[in-house]
Amino acid sequence: MRVVVQRVRSGRVSVEGRVIAEIGPGVVILLGVGPQDGEEQARYLVEKIANLRIFEDEQGKINRSLLEVGGAAIVVSQFTLYADTRKGRRPSFTDAAPPEIARPLVERFAELLRAQGVPTQTGEFGAHMLVEIANDGPVTIWMER
Repeated sequence: MRVVVQRVRSGRVSVEGRVIAEIGPGVVILLGVGPQDGEEQARYLVEKIANLRIFEDEQGKINRSLLEVGGAAIVVSQFTLYADTRKGRRPSFTDAAPPEIARPLVERFAELLRAQGVPTQTGEFGAHMLVEIANDGPVTIWMER
């Protein structure tokens, strides 16, 4: 499982001109699922993200977590995080999990994040989405489990 976590001032996801998710301060999480991934990987990354100290404290130091600042999250399925670009010029996505594995795990990931106390919205699995990210900092963290 691979994630890109971006600290945002705001985030929004639209499908066919319709806004399906929108947050103020928090994180936008781009989530890629591999065929070997399961609940263990999701639980680990959710706990890490909820408690990752990437927000500023009163002194301006990056010292507070998403939970501490009361931020929200948008989870966007992103199979392209498993792109293999070693051969040719067209990325291969054969290392990404098929939809029947990825879809329930993306949904479970969002449920686990909500269970941590993070207000969480999602993109639309398999849809062509417009993801607007007002990256704050910028702070962008890549993690894998």
